[in-house]
Amino acid sequence: MARNVSTRRKVVVSLAAWAVALLIFFPILWTILTSFKTEGDAIASPPQFLFFHWTLENYFEVQSRSNYFLHFANSVIIAFGSTILGLIVAVPAAWAMAFSPTKRTKDVLMWMLSTKMMPPVGAFIPIYLLFQGFGLLNNQLASRVGMVVVLMLINLPIIVWMLYTYFKEIPGEILEAARMDGASLAKEIIYVLTPMAIPG
Repeated sequence: MARNVSTRRKVVVSLAAWAVALLIFFPILWTILTSFKTEGDAIASPPQFLFFHWTLENYFEVQSRSNYFLHFANSVIIAFGSTILGLIVAVPAAWAMAFSPTKRTKDVLMWMLSTKMMPPVGAFIPIYLLFQGFGLLNNQLASRVGMVVVLMLINLPIIVWMLYTYFKEIPGEILEAARMDGASLAKEIIYVLTPMAIPG
Protein backbone atom coordinates (compact mmCIF):
# COMPACT_ATOMS: atom_id res chain seq x y z
CA MET A 1 0.00 0.00 0.00
CA ALA A 2 1.36 3.41 -0.99
CA ARG A 3 2.24 5.72 1.87
CA ASN A 4 0.14 8.88 2.07
CA VAL A 5 2.28 12.00 1.79
CA SER A 6 0.92 15.21 3.21
CA THR A 7 0.67 18.36 1.12
CA ARG A 8 2.95 20.17 3.54
CA ARG A 9 5.67 17.53 3.09
CA LYS A 10 5.36 17.77 -0.69
CA VAL A 11 5.74 21.55 -0.55
CA VAL A 12 8.77 21.35 1.75
CA VAL A 13 10.49 18.71 -0.39
CA SER A 14 9.73 20.67 -3.59
CA LEU A 15 11.09 23.90 -2.11
CA ALA A 16 14.23 22.12 -0.90
CA ALA A 17 14.77 20.57 -4.35
CA TRP A 18 14.35 23.98 -6.03
CA ALA A 19 16.76 25.57 -3.56
CA VAL A 20 19.43 22.94 -4.30
CA ALA A 21 18.85 23.27 -8.05
CA LEU A 22 19.19 27.07 -7.90
CA LEU A 23 22.32 26.77 -5.77
CA ILE A 24 23.91 24.47 -8.35
CA PHE A 25 22.76 26.65 -11.28
CA PHE A 26 23.74 29.99 -9.69
CA PRO A 27 27.39 30.09 -10.95
CA ILE A 28 26.17 29.52 -14.52
CA LEU A 29 23.50 32.21 -14.10
CA TRP A 30 26.07 34.63 -12.66
CA THR A 31 28.42 34.01 -15.61
CA ILE A 32 25.60 34.69 -18.09
CA LEU A 33 24.58 37.90 -16.30
CA THR A 34 28.20 39.08 -16.10
CA SER A 35 28.51 38.72 -19.87
CA PHE A 36 25.88 41.47 -20.24
CA LYS A 37 27.67 43.89 -17.85
CA THR A 38 30.16 46.60 -18.65
CA GLU A 39 33.66 46.15 -17.24
CA GLY A 40 32.90 48.62 -14.45
CA ASP A 41 29.70 46.82 -13.45
CA ALA A 42 31.44 43.46 -13.56
CA ILE A 43 34.02 44.50 -10.94
CA ALA A 44 31.72 46.79 -8.94
CA SER A 45 31.46 46.28 -5.20
CA PRO A 46 28.91 45.31 -4.03
CA PRO A 47 28.02 43.40 -7.22
CA GLN A 48 24.69 44.13 -8.87
CA PHE A 49 22.55 41.09 -9.63
CA LEU A 50 19.90 42.38 -12.07
CA PHE A 51 19.87 46.17 -11.75
CA PHE A 52 22.82 47.23 -13.92
CA HIS A 53 23.40 48.74 -17.36
CA TRP A 54 22.75 45.86 -19.78
CA THR A 55 24.97 45.80 -22.86
CA LEU A 56 25.99 43.52 -25.74
CA GLU A 57 29.41 45.17 -25.96
CA ASN A 58 31.24 42.07 -24.72
CA TYR A 59 29.72 39.87 -27.41
CA PHE A 60 30.70 42.33 -30.15
CA GLU A 61 34.20 42.50 -28.69
CA VAL A 62 34.58 38.70 -28.75
CA GLN A 63 33.32 38.56 -32.33
CA SER A 64 35.68 41.36 -33.41
CA ARG A 65 38.74 39.61 -31.94
CA SER A 66 38.06 36.30 -33.67
CA ASN A 67 35.34 34.82 -35.83
CA TYR A 68 33.39 33.18 -33.00
CA PHE A 69 30.58 31.95 -35.25
CA LEU A 70 33.08 30.13 -37.45
CA HIS A 71 34.43 28.29 -34.40
CA PHE A 72 30.85 27.52 -33.30
CA ALA A 73 30.00 26.18 -36.77
CA ASN A 74 33.15 24.03 -36.72
CA SER A 75 32.12 22.51 -33.38
CA VAL A 76 28.59 21.75 -34.58
CA ILE A 77 29.72 20.27 -37.90
CA ILE A 78 32.43 18.12 -36.31
CA ALA A 79 30.15 16.92 -33.49
CA PHE A 80 27.24 15.98 -35.76
CA GLY A 81 29.49 14.59 -38.47
CA SER A 82 31.44 12.33 -36.11
CA THR A 83 28.20 11.12 -34.47
CA ILE A 84 26.52 10.25 -37.76
CA LEU A 85 29.63 8.62 -39.19
CA GLY A 86 30.13 6.70 -35.94
CA LEU A 87 26.57 5.35 -36.10
CA ILE A 88 27.00 4.34 -39.75
CA VAL A 89 30.04 2.27 -38.78
CA ALA A 90 28.85 1.08 -35.34
CA VAL A 91 25.34 -0.16 -36.19
CA PRO A 92 26.50 -2.95 -38.57
CA ALA A 93 29.40 -3.83 -36.24
CA ALA A 94 27.12 -4.07 -33.19
CA TRP A 95 24.56 -6.07 -35.21
CA ALA A 96 27.22 -8.58 -36.27
CA MET A 97 28.47 -8.99 -32.69
CA ALA A 98 24.97 -9.28 -31.19
CA PHE A 99 23.27 -11.56 -33.73
CA SER A 100 26.15 -13.39 -35.45
CA PRO A 101 28.69 -13.80 -32.66
CA THR A 102 31.84 -15.89 -33.01
CA LYS A 103 34.10 -17.29 -30.34
CA ARG A 104 36.25 -14.14 -30.69
CA THR A 105 33.42 -11.62 -30.28
CA LYS A 106 33.98 -11.09 -26.55
CA ASP A 107 37.72 -10.70 -27.12
CA VAL A 108 37.11 -8.06 -29.80
CA LEU A 109 34.73 -6.16 -27.52
CA MET A 110 37.24 -6.20 -24.68
CA TRP A 111 40.02 -5.08 -27.03
CA MET A 112 37.87 -2.20 -28.27
CA LEU A 113 37.12 -1.16 -24.70
CA SER A 114 40.81 -1.37 -23.77
CA THR A 115 41.60 1.33 -26.36
CA LYS A 116 39.69 3.81 -24.15
CA MET A 117 42.19 3.23 -21.35
CA MET A 118 44.95 5.10 -23.16
CA PRO A 119 45.08 8.79 -22.17
CA PRO A 120 43.86 10.90 -25.12
CA VAL A 121 46.86 13.22 -24.75
CA GLY A 122 49.08 10.27 -25.74
CA ALA A 123 47.59 10.36 -29.26
CA PHE A 124 47.84 14.12 -29.87
CA ILE A 125 51.31 14.14 -31.41
CA PRO A 126 50.69 11.14 -33.74
CA ILE A 127 47.38 12.71 -34.85
CA TYR A 128 49.12 16.04 -35.51
CA LEU A 129 51.84 14.31 -37.54
CA LEU A 130 49.20 12.44 -39.54
CA PHE A 131 47.33 15.68 -40.26
CA GLN A 132 50.62 17.28 -41.28
CA GLY A 133 51.53 14.34 -43.53
CA PHE A 134 48.15 14.34 -45.29
CA GLY A 135 48.13 18.14 -45.68
CA LEU A 136 45.07 18.71 -43.51
CA LEU A 137 46.40 21.55 -41.34
CA ASN A 138 45.91 24.63 -43.54
CA ASN A 139 42.72 23.59 -45.31
CA GLN A 140 39.45 24.29 -43.51
CA LEU A 141 37.36 21.63 -45.27
CA ALA A 142 40.09 18.99 -45.03
CA SER A 143 40.66 19.81 -41.34
CA ARG A 144 36.96 19.35 -40.62
CA VAL A 145 36.88 16.01 -42.41
CA GLY A 146 40.00 14.88 -40.56
CA MET A 147 38.57 15.91 -37.17
CA VAL A 148 35.28 14.15 -37.94
CA VAL A 149 37.16 10.91 -38.67
CA VAL A 150 39.44 11.24 -35.62
CA LEU A 151 36.57 11.92 -33.19
CA MET A 152 34.55 9.10 -34.72
CA LEU A 153 37.43 6.67 -34.17
CA ILE A 154 37.96 7.90 -30.60
CA ASN A 155 34.29 7.34 -29.70
CA LEU A 156 33.66 4.24 -31.83
CA PRO A 157 34.40 1.67 -29.06
CA ILE A 158 31.84 3.27 -26.73
CA ILE A 159 29.24 3.55 -29.51
CA VAL A 160 29.67 -0.11 -30.46
CA TRP A 161 29.49 -1.21 -26.81
CA MET A 162 26.30 0.77 -26.15
CA LEU A 163 24.58 -0.44 -29.32
CA TYR A 164 25.72 -4.01 -28.71
CA THR A 165 24.14 -3.89 -25.24
CA TYR A 166 20.83 -2.62 -26.63
CA PHE A 167 20.84 -5.05 -29.56
CA LYS A 168 21.31 -7.97 -27.15
CA GLU A 169 18.06 -6.94 -25.43
CA ILE A 170 16.08 -7.22 -28.69
CA PRO A 171 14.52 -10.67 -29.23
CA GLY A 172 15.88 -12.46 -32.28
CA GLU A 173 12.35 -13.63 -33.14
CA ILE A 174 11.47 -10.08 -34.25
CA LEU A 175 14.28 -10.13 -36.80
CA GLU A 176 13.27 -13.61 -37.93
CA ALA A 177 9.71 -12.34 -38.49
CA ALA A 178 11.09 -9.48 -40.59
CA ARG A 179 13.07 -11.96 -42.69
CA MET A 180 9.98 -14.12 -43.18
CA ASP A 181 8.14 -11.04 -44.45
CA GLY A 182 10.85 -10.63 -47.09
CA ALA A 183 13.02 -7.95 -45.49
CA SER A 184 16.60 -7.86 -46.72
CA LEU A 185 19.49 -7.55 -44.27
CA ALA A 186 19.78 -3.80 -44.93
CA LYS A 187 16.03 -3.23 -44.39
CA GLU A 188 16.12 -5.40 -41.28
CA ILE A 189 18.84 -3.21 -39.77
CA ILE A 190 17.39 0.14 -40.92
CA TYR A 191 13.64 -0.37 -40.41
CA VAL A 192 13.45 -2.95 -37.61
CA LEU A 193 16.59 -3.05 -35.51
CA THR A 194 17.68 0.61 -35.47
CA PRO A 195 14.28 2.11 -34.47
CA MET A 196 14.07 -0.36 -31.57
CA ALA A 197 17.55 0.70 -30.40
CA ILE A 198 16.86 4.47 -30.58
CA PRO A 199 17.08 4.85 -26.75
CA GLY A 200 20.67 3.60 -27.00
